[in-house]
Amino acid sequence: MQFIDLKQQYRKYQTEIDERIRRVLDHGNFIMGPEISELEKSLANYVGVPHAITCASGTDSLEIALRALGIGPGDEVITVPFTWISSAESIALVGARPIFVDIDPLDYNLDVGKLAKAISPKTRAIMPVSLFGQIPDMEAINRLAEEHRIPVLEDAAQSFGATRNGLKSCAVSTIGSTSFFPAKPLGCYGDGGALFTSNDGLAEKMRAIRTHGGIQRHQHPFLGMNGRFDTLQAAILIPKLAHFPDEVEARNRIGVRYSAMLKDVCETPQIRKGNTHVYAQYTIRVKNRDRLGEALKGKGIPTAVYYPKCLHEQPVFSRLGYKWGDFPESEKASREVLSLPMHPFLTEKEQDKIVEAVREALI
Repeated sequence: MQFIDLKQQYRKYQTEIDERIRRVLDHGNFIMGPEISELEKSLANYVGVPHAITCASGTDSLEIALRALGIGPGDEVITVPFTWISSAESIALVGARPIFVDIDPLDYNLDVGKLAKAISPKTRAIMPVSLFGQIPDMEAINRLAEEHRIPVLEDAAQSFGATRNGLKSCAVSTIGSTSFFPAKPLGCYGDGGALFTSNDGLAEKMRAIRTHGGIQRHQHPFLGMNGRFDTLQAAILIPKLAHFPDEVEARNRIGVRYSAMLKDVCETPQIRKGNTHVYAQYTIRVKNRDRLGEALKGKGIPTAVYYPKCLHEQPVFSRLGYKWGDFPESEKASREVLSLPMHPFLTEKEQDKIVEAVREALI
């Protein structure tokens, strides 16, 4: 059994993907080929914003966005400690200081009730993370941001395809950033990412920063980076994006079925009012996570832990001065969460086997 079955997905779309790859091999424009702009138009249309800018990875997309916002040394950016390291890493890479705010145990996203106290005169942006496939309370976050005149950058690496009150993830803030890492809801066959905005000026600046700080060759008005997306990867995503709405529907169906069968034996994902969930990971909470993981492994069922340590526990961020106990909800979640196999092609028979094994281990 696969935790995420990318091989089955490829077999399903193989003819379309292979044809798209062949076209790139025929025209030979491997860097910034025509598939890049074609994909960007389709992505912008899907999300419902004017601008989509592809880039080399989800981590690069965050850094590009922060640079476009003019954030650097002496600045602070608020995010959460319960996330993959890229969220805070990108802040540190531009010279700014990550400021952590604990999560809401309902959805593992930023606790808006704790946000106001974290805002200081040095705060230059808020970076909420849409963890596991669900958008946080963006209306409340945006209201606070507007009061303080600071932008919001949604780290939507795990939530592409999710909605909040009818708006798509990546369309709910100043800038939306996502990842096309293969295991994400919409993934390519390597690294990749994208940025989304309705702000024309920011879009132009992010496009320039992505390409060594300039739009025209040999003209570099900004300090940039080599953050371009590969043409071959864009060619792979074009047919996958066409099938993506069906995959989102399947993820929702599978996630709802999991919860119906497991809610009496463990803590299942809670969906915030107004949200849809894409279940980038189907994540449960149990007190004896390690024992459950070993029991499932013994039955040939893979699991994963996102994430076993909070960012304030990582040695690289020890200089920030946080200590154990500063973020109790994040710390508790990091010791209790366990993700089960989840992908759009998971069969009911496979799901029944997983559920039976979980229930047997917990009851």
